[in-house]
Amino acid sequence: MSIRTSLERGAMTTTSRNTKNVLVLGSGGREHAILAKLAASPSIGRLWAAPGNGGTAGIATSVALPIEDGAQVAAFAKENAIDLVVVGPEAPLVAGVADACRAEGIPVFGPSAAAARLEGSKTFAKEVMEAADVPTARWESFTDPEEAIAFAREFEDGCVVKADGLCGGKGVVVASSVEEAEEAIRACFDGAFGEAGAVVVVEERLRGPECSLLSLTDGTTVVALATSQDHKRALEGDLGPNTGGMGVYSPVPVASEADVVAMVEVNERVVAEMARAGNPYVGCLYGGFMLTDDGPKVLEFNCRFGDPETQVVLPRMDCDFVEVLYACATGTLDPQMITWDNGWALSVVLTSAGYPGSYEVGKEITGVEDAEDVEGVTVFHAGTKRGKDGELLTAGGRVLNVTAQAPTFEEARELAYRAADLIHFEGKTLRKDIGHRAMRSKEAWDE
Repeated sequence: MSIRTSLERGAMTTTSRNTKNVLVLGSGGREHAILAKLAASPSIGRLWAAPGNGGTAGIATSVALPIEDGAQVAAFAKENAIDLVVVGPEAPLVAGVADACRAEGIPVFGPSAAAARLEGSKTFAKEVMEAADVPTARWESFTDPEEAIAFAREFEDGCVVKADGLCGGKGVVVASSVEEAEEAIRACFDGAFGEAGAVVVVEERLRGPECSLLSLTDGTTVVALATSQDHKRALEGDLGPNTGGMGVYSPVPVASEADVVAMVEVNERVVAEMARAGNPYVGCLYGGFMLTDDGPKVLEFNCRFGDPETQVVLPRMDCDFVEVLYACATGTLDPQMITWDNGWALSVVLTSAGYPGSYEVGKEITGVEDAEDVEGVTVFHAGTKRGKDGELLTAGGRVLNVTAQAPTFEEARELAYRAADLIHFEGKTLRKDIGHRAMRSKEAWDE
């Protein structure tokens, strides 16, 4: 992938104010994908990453900022003539970083703290779903473990236990029995997820394939992006604990045209409800759906681009990404700003051994350049950093996202795994069945 250097972009800003200087907050694979898309935009000026990772230094200037401190982010943006702040992770949004920047007149792609409660509180999200009349699982919210366990016993086929607050994608247990549900409930209330588990949501377990639909919005106009499907479980066969995501592909063939229409309408109704309630939503609304026999039902909402969904959705977009995000931030979004290719994208996540539990870091990574020499492949860095001699090292649980684009699903999958095999680090772990259900019908989903 050919991307202009930050020095070249800096020169552009001195000759043309048609370009925009952009600051991206975050350090994961999602942020690398966002930075890469911004860097390819004809409207990009100077591009900053706070803090970025081992793969972003070539396309953006790294800066050490406490990204959950709105005052410091806003001050940096003003001092460096930033035209747009793009908030990647959920924590800064829930902490009110977007509010602090907007108070200083700085356009921001990302919702206010009040709107970000859609992800920051699962109870709040369920209440919005009810107010917007969107389909979701039967649920209740609890502050008492015994009451939560009593409710869980009402579901003979199992239930889902969720810590109410932010847990980095790990505060959800899909329980197959009352005993498993009780264990998960007590773990939450005993502090397994800190304050995030002080309130627990117990809900009906839905059945069917999952599907994510990200939408961009300026608070009024909603533009749906391509469908994608994450693989949350750590182990092959969709076994093991939930993770932040082990692999993903786009589009999702099992989602019918009627399913997509229904999911788009859900996201539109939620944006409308947020505006009606006085919490206008600006940014990316991530709808996580289960495609049940009764149609799509909402599993969750996230208040930002998904990770790793972004790593397959953005590469398929044809647009001036700077202008699209700026339009969201300034209330001028137009659906005609975005078009799509007709191909496929699939991403395999390489993780450190032990993830999502404890794992070691500081392992040297080799072969990334060889992987990117495979036609159609881009490697997005997630948990990486540069050592003192410039060597690439592991720095997190999810280390790299090996993403391939191709005209067919089969080709994209083959290219991604071929490239993944060229990358090496001690403890490298990956699922080898990403997309194994992609071409199946709904009826065959559980086979």
